[in-house]
Amino acid sequence: MASGPTSKPATIYDVAALAKLSIATVSRVLQGTGPVSAKARARVDQAAHELNYVPLRAARSLAVQRHEAHGLVLPDLAGPFYGDLLMGYERWAGEHGQSVILTVTHGNPDPSRTIRDLASRVDGIVVHGNALELPVVHDLRRANVPIVLVAHPPVTGCDSVRSESASSAEQLTSRLLEHGRQKLLFVGDPDSSYDVSERYVGFSAAFRSRGLEVPKPERVPLTETAGEAYASKLLEANIEVDGLVCANDELGLAILKTLGDGAVVVPDEVVVTGWDDVMAARYVMPGLTTVRQPMAELGRLAAQRLHERITGERTRARNDVLGTELVLRGSCGTGPGETKATRSTG
Repeated sequence: MASGPTSKPATIYDVAALAKLSIATVSRVLQGTGPVSAKARARVDQAAHELNYVPLRAARSLAVQRHEAHGLVLPDLAGPFYGDLLMGYERWAGEHGQSVILTVTHGNPDPSRTIRDLASRVDGIVVHGNALELPVVHDLRRANVPIVLVAHPPVTGCDSVRSESASSAEQLTSRLLEHGRQKLLFVGDPDSSYDVSERYVGFSAAFRSRGLEVPKPERVPLTETAGEAYASKLLEANIEVDGLVCANDELGLAILKTLGDGAVVVPDEVVVTGWDDVMAARYVMPGLTTVRQPMAELGRLAAQRLHERITGERTRARNDVLGTELVLRGSCGTGPGETKATRSTG
């Protein structure tokens, strides 16, 4: 029987019995030491999954043994977003005597195994966005591992921390429509993350509220390279567009520069907006209109929420939603520095 919040946690002996292998073989698989056949490894992985086995003393008795360490799981480290998030997280954790073990899942062929290993060395885990598939999150939850989700839809029993997206995106898109931009496109893949899907929801709401047909999203990765390629495609194909609402600043900045290099005048011919308000957004010419989200605060609050759950200070799950700010700059025809705050919810 699988372990859960009210059942006795599985042991390595349970895994060995279910897999019908020796304790020594199971130990080698779980620790990644010594030669083990692919068939034996698969049997151990399957048994561990069925039993929700996590080699974590803290998951069995937090009151008895703590590692004084948090696990932070990110999908990637590319781009400027994660630096501020990490800074906020590590600052709070350091001030409260907690070390941070960072794990990146992008390119990892077996993230579930990596997370099981991580869980053996930390008291709880913070997961950002789509770094882990939902079944893995549920497995950790059933094994009593404290979890905080960042930029992720709420999951029963887990704390979550995220920024408001839909309302800000609707406000930004509405402003562009009201200023005569009728051929707007949303650049970014809503399926790539919960935050981006919410931004497209807000973009769509602005069109629907005016009885306009919602343009399909331009599904490109949220990277500088993808932004350059997309802008080049627009230049080569002479696509009729007068505004680009980009899912993040990396796309927005790359598109802004590539269009400028192609002699397209921003914002006279095309307005360009981003999301995040990274440092470069305020220094390019024209300045990039964007939505500022409190990235360092997201990290800080995630560390605090995880600590509360680990120590037992709080036992009920909490969902925090931080407010964002619309920052209007020259790329949409507005003077530098003008901002408009959106409502904070929680």
